[in-house]
Amino acid sequence: MEKFEQIEITISGFRGNIELTPDNFDIKEIVELIEQTERLLFPGDRKGRPLISYRLEEGSVKNIFKTSIQTVIGISAVLFQIGTGQQIDFLDVNSAKAIETFQKIAVDKNYKFEITTSLPDSPKLKIDKNTFYFRTTEEWVDAEFYFYGKITNAGGKEKANIHLSSQDYGTLVIQTPQEFLAKTEKNILYKWFGIRAKGKQNTATGEIDQNSLQFIELLDYESAYKEEYLKRLRKKASKWLTNIDPDKLMNDLRGYDA
Repeated sequence: MEKFEQIEITISGFRGNIELTPDNFDIKEIVELIEQTERLLFPGDRKGRPLISYRLEEGSVKNIFKTSIQTVIGISAVLFQIGTGQQIDFLDVNSAKAIETFQKIAVDKNYKFEITTSLPDSPKLKIDKNTFYFRTTEEWVDAEFYFYGKITNAGGKEKANIHLSSQDYGTLVIQTPQEFLAKTEKNILYKWFGIRAKGKQNTATGEIDQNSLQFIELLDYESAYKEEYLKRLRKKASKWLTNIDPDKLMNDLRGYDA
């Protein structure tokens, strides 16, 4: 039988001159907290995640998330590492964004967050207007990617996107112009394709910010991998190859003097 433990996020502060309590903690704040907590606990594909239950308690506003003990042990280690290093650059993108969201709320609303678990001697991470839990922005650069997989969903009323189920990254949600989807004559659902996309990538770890992905081009799966991709590489390489003296290059590689 699976064992469960708790993650506790206590929020204190004031709404105007009134101390924050469950009675004046707005439903939008609850929704935001739940969404960011799920991000923090499960930064990757959340399809197979264990059950998370939630309850709200007094003092000032105590948010209790109950889930598998393995998940709680993992987040306890993360809290310890954040508190010890006073930085979040080591976190996965979604986990880092969750902490950044808590930090922004703390600054904007002068709230104080205290995150801990029900495990014995659990560390406590405190976030308030005086802390600075943001990633080092210089580590994230614009990059271009090729992803391959099965399209499982496409569309959206306001923000259109394509869901691509890939072996390497799980399900990717790629922002896609509605105009492209409207003009696509063939049925792309549940078929294998390559997608060329742009987004942010961490220069230190190579990690891709999956929330930043934007559609560039849809590619036939087979031809994209075998022909188009190689053509693109050859085309990019040809620009700098034309400026190379082949004799000098070979001498340099062999260690000969010019």
